[in-house]
Amino acid sequence: MAYWNDKTVIVTGGAGFLGSYVVEGLRARGCKDIVVPRRATCDLRDPHAIANLLERTEPDMVIHLAAVVGGIGANRERPGEFFYDNLLMGVQLVEAARQAGVDKFVTVGTVCAYPKYTPVPFNEDNLWNGYPEETNAPYGIAKKALLVQQQAYRQQYGFNGIYLLPTNLYGPRDNFDPASSHVIPALITKCVDAVASGDPSIECWGDGSASREFLYVADAAEGILLAAEKYDGDAPVNLGAGMEITIRGLTELIVRLTGFSGQIRWDATKPNGQPRRNLDTTRAARLFGFRAHTGFEEGLRRTVEWYFATRHATQAA
Repeated sequence: MAYWNDKTVIVTGGAGFLGSYVVEGLRARGCKDIVVPRRATCDLRDPHAIANLLERTEPDMVIHLAAVVGGIGANRERPGEFFYDNLLMGVQLVEAARQAGVDKFVTVGTVCAYPKYTPVPFNEDNLWNGYPEETNAPYGIAKKALLVQQQAYRQQYGFNGIYLLPTNLYGPRDNFDPASSHVIPALITKCVDAVASGDPSIECWGDGSASREFLYVADAAEGILLAAEKYDGDAPVNLGAGMEITIRGLTELIVRLTGFSGQIRWDATKPNGQPRRNLDTTRAARLFGFRAHTGFEEGLRRTVEWYFATRHATQAA
């Protein structure tokens, strides 16, 4: 694609879950100069490291995906880290990009920025109508602050920063570490481990009544790249799949796909998280033509198959 042929693009978090798909998408579009900074050599909490990165690479665009993330448990255990690291990385990177004259900055925010009680489907105009769900509020607020920064910079400096709000992501290459994973990989791991060990039951947090929307990671990457190519506005834009499923329904689906035949035990003393999540995706369709294409069960099947293959390969090594 001609748009990308002469561009140098920094993708922070480009070696991570979502980032790896974004980098693949850039390569498929003909972008040959892709810079993926790694924390070991470029800590984005260090303003000097950021300045050196931008001076050395002279990027036309920054796609900011790097984040400290995790499920409900990780958010509850490390709220200070989730707030500080995410805020510091983003704020300093935007400021350095402004000073360096970067043409375009793409910030990928989070559905956790929405108020705990938001009319469903979540419309971008409701983003400021309340406080986020408590267990992930520090993370959500840190990421939402970058929207304010970019809008302020656009007003004062003419800085072209866009802000995207993806819903919960899933797919192959996700983080399956039980200590920090999100709900889909956590449930897949529980079920597969239970099958392998012959456990008669699995335990799930909450009562299963909360609902979520899930976007296949390759679709999310496509939405980000379409926005990078075609959108230059200051309004935040949702990236979603237009579906909604309860955690109970999700668990039952994963149980079926993994072959687990035991009992599901719900621990209602643990938090459900946000009661519902489902995004209004009309703005993304209208502004840059994004629509998700991967059906949920098909995407989930691919994720389970990838995990089985990776697990077996690891055990055989």
